[in-house]
This record gives sequence, structure tokens and C-alpha cells, in this order.
Amino acid sequence: MKGLKNRMNKAIIKIANQIEQNGGHLYLVGGAVRDELLGIKNNDEDYCVTGLSHSEFVNLFPEAFCRGKSFEVFDIEGKEFTLARTESKNGKGHKGFEVTTNKNLTIYDDLKRRDLTINSIAKNILTKEIIDPFGGIKDLKNKVIKATSESFIEDPLRVYRAARFACKFNFEIEENTLKLMNSLKSELLELSAERVFDEMRKALSYEKPSIFFDMLKKTDVLDVHFIEIYKLIGAIQPPQYHPEGDSYNHTMLALDKSAILTNNEKIRFAVLVHDLGKGVTPKEMYPHHYGHDEKGVLEVSKFAKRLKMPNDWISYGKVAAKEHMKGGIFYKMTPNKQVDFIERVYRTKLGLEGLEIVVESDQNCRGVTKNKVRFAKLGNEIMNEINGDFIKEKFGIEEGIKLKQKLHEQRIDLLKQKIQNKKYVKKVKI
Repeated sequence: MKGLKNRMNKAIIKIANQIEQNGGHLYLVGGAVRDELLGIKNNDEDYCVTGLSHSEFVNLFPEAFCRGKSFEVFDIEGKEFTLARTESKNGKGHKGFEVTTNKNLTIYDDLKRRDLTINSIAKNILTKEIIDPFGGIKDLKNKVIKATSESFIEDPLRVYRAARFACKFNFEIEENTLKLMNSLKSELLELSAERVFDEMRKALSYEKPSIFFDMLKKTDVLDVHFIEIYKLIGAIQPPQYHPEGDSYNHTMLALDKSAILTNNEKIRFAVLVHDLGKGVTPKEMYPHHYGHDEKGVLEVSKFAKRLKMPNDWISYGKVAAKEHMKGGIFYKMTPNKQVDFIERVYRTKLGLEGLEIVVESDQNCRGVTKNKVRFAKLGNEIMNEINGDFIKEKFGIEEGIKLKQKLHEQRIDLLKQKIQNKKYVKKVKI
């Protein structure tokens, strides 16, 4: 790996020298410089070329693979190279701007059109000089997310990017940038659902994903693409069970708890949407939310459809909404109901292990110590030990209703035996 990196570095230096010898300069830009300054590993390197025209660059690197419609990106040695460019607003939405490139543009011109100061830093490949005209290094030190310039408002996707970077680094968004984000609210629906989902998906991968939603809430744009989450605000819960406050606060705490328990983004999403049904509870029913598990399935469907989420994400979310309450009272159910639950959840994409994380995140979101129900190990053992082959061999029953009935009966018997061992109910300090 180290040898490969050294070869890549030599290749980039060679490219930089070729550009320099022909009157241009090569810079490392964007996230790669930011992460280098933060001491974070980043293999996604982007390079900016100044001082060369399009034809000069193409003639110099005929092997470069060119892609992109609104602006051209060149692939060389597995890295991305672009010519310095400026952007001017000429319409609505993420694509509503005109791109200009020419050899007279400087690295300053290119950095100025970028979204955030922490992403508007460059490094000269040959001299190693850091170019930071907008104070990005200072903002990194002060843990501040700040718009590079007023051109921030040229792209509404930057609203979600700013919230995501605040989430990624646990930074605060400065006041003027919050105002710029809010000013783009009317344009957010111009964004493609896929781009919005991608920003949310990335946010869910971070250490404290709640920050993404909190920033959108603070900017008063949460209700545009995340209306089901927005409706949890003010949805009061019984204080004796939820001293953390309304359903939104509970969900954010549970989401952050899930980030401690798993790196699986789909399970984290399942936790995010497990209580969406509480957002449609009539206020006269507060603080109770009877039937919110069933109602939540429809809310997950609406949320997922709006953002055009993959089918497996939708499945994870629906199962979490529908089954998390039953998972929470697993040991209060009759053996028959317990096996029904195990058989049902076992067959889903979320599975027993995934739902167990949802339930733990739900019940232990405040970091309390309580009796922890562990149904996944028990359920998997029962399903694996009592299967169709076992029934056929032991009882001589072939396919059909009788086989299913016997499977269910035998699983109940095995569950009772295992429950008596009491090894599945553990007191866990969270």
C-alpha cells in the first residue's frame, strides 16, 4: 500500500511538472486539503489546474478521460483534474448556473465559488504552499462552518452540505450562513431526491448523525424533505417514560445511540424512522400515541418515496416502525406470541439482530441502566435448530400446513426451555 502511494505521488509530481513547464500550476483542492490539515486520512483527491486552456490541457494529456456535462472532469492516474472555473447563477436549483473556464482564472477565482471556507483551501503540488484566502484554516481551528462567499446561494444543495459537514466534524454553523441556508428554502424542492438522500445517507454514517437534522431544524428547512421527522417536534410523550422531551428529541437521542451500537447505515435509518407514527397522533391523544407502530409504516413509505430510497432501506424502516414496540416487551409476551414475533422478524432484511439494535437504541437512548432484553440470539437459535428438515426427519411430516404447525409448536417448546435458563435476559450498563 505504501509503495502504491509513493508511485501515485511520483505520478502527480510528474503531472504537476508538465503543467508547470507549459505555463500552468497544479493544486490539490477541497476536502483532501481540509482533511490533511485535520490529520484525517482521505483517498479522494481532487486537483485544480490553472494557467492552461482546455485545448492546451487536452494536448498535454491526450490519455486523460473526459467526463461531465455542466463542466468537464479529467481522469488521470485514477485522480480527478478540473480546470479552474467560475460559476454564475442563471436559473433555479442545483443545475441552474453557468460554468466558465479559461486560462486566465486564478486559484483564488476557483476557491471563491466553492461552498464552505473549510473546503476552499488549496495546496500547490510543487511548492507545498497553502492557499487560504477565505480563512478556512481559522474556521477549522474554531470548529465553524461558514459560507465562502455570497455565491453560497447559487446552489441549494449547499444547505444540506453545510448541515452534513457540521454533522461530520461536530462544528457549529455561523449565523450568516444559517441565514443564507434559510434563504434557499424555496429552492430546495428543485433538488433531485437522489442528491438529498445521498446527503442524508452520509450524515447517518457519522458519529453523531442527529446534528444534521438539528441544523436543518435550526435553519427552519427540516419540513421540506424531512416532513415526517419535522412532525415529531412537539409530539409530547409520557414524561415518566420519556423525560428527554418530545418525540423529536427522543428520536435524535436514539439515533445517536444507534451510531454507538452499529456502523450499518440502514439500521441507523431504521432507528431514525422507528417512531414516525407519533408525528401523526392527534394532539387530543397526547401524551399517548396508541397505534403509532402501525401508523409509522405508512409514514416510512411516504418519507422513502419522496427521497427515492432503495428498497432495502424501505424494508428496514418499515420493520422497525412496525415491530419495535413488540421487541421492547418481548419477555412480557406469551411463548406463542414470542415465536410469532421471532418467525416474522427473522425473515425480514432488518432481521432479529438489527431490530434488537433498534429496540436498544429506543429504550436506552438516555444512557440509563435497565434490564436489557436480548431476543436476537434466542430467536436465531430457535430458527436454526428447529427447521423444516428437523421436523421432516423427526416426525415424518412433509410440506404443508401440518409441517408449519409442528414447526411452530416445536419452536415454542424449545423457547420455553431456553427461557428457563434465563441467560437471555441480562442487566447491561449502557
